[in-house]
Amino acid sequence: MIKHKLKKWFQQYGLFILFIIIVLMIWQVVVQKNVIPSFILPAPSAIWTALIDNQQLLFAVHLPVTLEEVLIGFVCSVLGGVLLGTAMHFSKTVEKICYPLLVISQTVPLIAISPIFMMWFGYSIWSKVAVTILTAFFPIAISTYDGLKSTNEEYRELLLTMGANRWDIFKKIQIPIALPNMLSGLKMSVVYCVVGATIGEWLGASAGLGYFSRRMSGTMQADALFAAVFLLSLLGILLFLLIHLLEKQIFKKRFR
Repeated sequence: MIKHKLKKWFQQYGLFILFIIIVLMIWQVVVQKNVIPSFILPAPSAIWTALIDNQQLLFAVHLPVTLEEVLIGFVCSVLGGVLLGTAMHFSKTVEKICYPLLVISQTVPLIAISPIFMMWFGYSIWSKVAVTILTAFFPIAISTYDGLKSTNEEYRELLLTMGANRWDIFKKIQIPIALPNMLSGLKMSVVYCVVGATIGEWLGASAGLGYFSRRMSGTMQADALFAAVFLLSLLGILLFLLIHLLEKQIFKKRFR
């Protein structure tokens, strides 16, 4: 059983892993041969060394701060996005008012609006959470709304003929059909949360991986900067995989 799962896993991801290994090897050689200066692009080995040398600072101080901002922003985005997407589905008035506002919110560059949050909330965690919510709210609200709108009319009419009310249709048809869209929105949103928290920390913070990377950039410590970027990327990947595993468990129980 385990051997079969490993074989299936390697069939699915083996080519990608091989590609990454080749890229890292070429990257290492190119930097060692001084084709690209190490202060512009440090070698993977230098990045790993910087990660080990700064592990106490990165893992004990800055990573927990960024993770807290990401999780708070994600939870707020999920609650608000699902509620707003559902409200737009049930009310044409809410849809006509809020849908354009959602689109407009994504046209404003984060780098431009983030200083406003800094002015309102100062350097507290809530300025970074606000940036995170602005980044992550949109995909959840839209995926919820679009998922609920994609209801199969034949199923709906069938339940109506059986005496179902609007709540029955919502619970038994619309939510199950909307679930794949909503989970896709969650996977996008959790990655955007990492981006939003990092941008917020870059513009004003006293801790966090974004703050650390900005400080390393200012002192031209490229290896430590890339180590922080690597951790941010890893954080986004792990959170994405958690949502992906949740999705698999939900559908496994649903179709069991």
